[in-house]
Amino acid sequence: MSDTREFDLVIWGASGFTGRLVAEYLFEKYGVNQELKWAMAGRNAEKLEKVRAEVADSSVPLIIADSLDEASLGEMASKTKVICTTVGPYGKYGSKLVDACVAHKTHYCDLAGEVLFIRESVDKHHEQAKADGTKIVHSCGYDSIPSDMGVYFIQKEAKASKGSPAKAIKMRVKDSSGSLSGGTYASMMDTMEQAAKDQSLFFKLINPYGLNPEGKQSGPDKADLREVLFEEETQSWIYPFIMASINTRIVRRSHALIDFAYGEDFEYSEANMAGEGDEGKAKAMKEAGIMAAIMARPGTPQQEAMAKRMPKPGEGPSKEQREAGYYDWRFFITHDDGTKSVAKVTGDRDPGYGSTSKMLAECGVCLAKDQTPDTAGVLTPSTAMGDLLLGRLIANAGLTFSIEE
Repeated sequence: MSDTREFDLVIWGASGFTGRLVAEYLFEKYGVNQELKWAMAGRNAEKLEKVRAEVADSSVPLIIADSLDEASLGEMASKTKVICTTVGPYGKYGSKLVDACVAHKTHYCDLAGEVLFIRESVDKHHEQAKADGTKIVHSCGYDSIPSDMGVYFIQKEAKASKGSPAKAIKMRVKDSSGSLSGGTYASMMDTMEQAAKDQSLFFKLINPYGLNPEGKQSGPDKADLREVLFEEETQSWIYPFIMASINTRIVRRSHALIDFAYGEDFEYSEANMAGEGDEGKAKAMKEAGIMAAIMARPGTPQQEAMAKRMPKPGEGPSKEQREAGYYDWRFFITHDDGTKSVAKVTGDRDPGYGSTSKMLAECGVCLAKDQTPDTAGVLTPSTAMGDLLLGRLIANAGLTFSIEE
């Protein structure tokens, strides 16, 4: 990629709720036109100018483009090394931007948690992007960086301490505070609507290895947890985790892209922990019921009632609520020699907005400024950026990664 491009990084969707958080973070952390040359982009000049005045200053350049206008997207992509996009649902508004980035050999990162959109991106662009040295990196927020980079960190530590990678990892959400983002909910509904209309898409959606390369879509992992049960290993009642359907598939794609370095029998799963005893069981049952309502089939009375309670795309919590949020994940590890250990990953802001915006921003900066691994194609955060991203997440984005015992 030419170093003569006008910008290192463009934030597409900067006038939206999450986009403005990314822009605010970049301005506070990196200034503008210093080490990092970046711009805010969107389709409405008036809205962009208003947000710029609120989170930065007039020195931040603005770019006007439209997600449905291929020419404007191509012009934007040609000006920058990297585009970070917060404009979803990606199945509706993301494809033409990915097309433009691949055509202009511009690195790309997003917050997509949509299996079908990512599968389409892999099928359409992986080989060309790989040949051109372009990195297309999906799922660079709460879905799925803590999962993907958590497993990456654990396996590095396992190989250093045990001499071999772990054979199985169970991620369990111990605690968190924060709301599901309106954009994430809209993306979920869009994906479910697509799958309801086309049975072939439904089978792609439920395949545990559905984001793996063709011919590598099998293994020991089964469907994501869909019930409440008591788990002896964690000594806790567990219930479904709403992000597991994308996170687990990103982790498995990472594994496939490194030629199954953890072994073809490597297992990975995700769930929520609710604690033990009657209190834990009651909490698990209640939370599982809420999740079932959120994930109800589009158009049903249950889903319509829940939709009224969810934030809309472009809406989100206050600064105080974002800063009060957090998440605390535990990874229960089974090593190749049969011994067990536990790792911990935490974030210092609410998952869907505060932490997500910092993670996406650091992915964009990493792709633009760091000497990332010699990988290309439709990648995952760990396979695209590896140790460099891990360092940035710890130093700048409020994440911690540790082995507990």
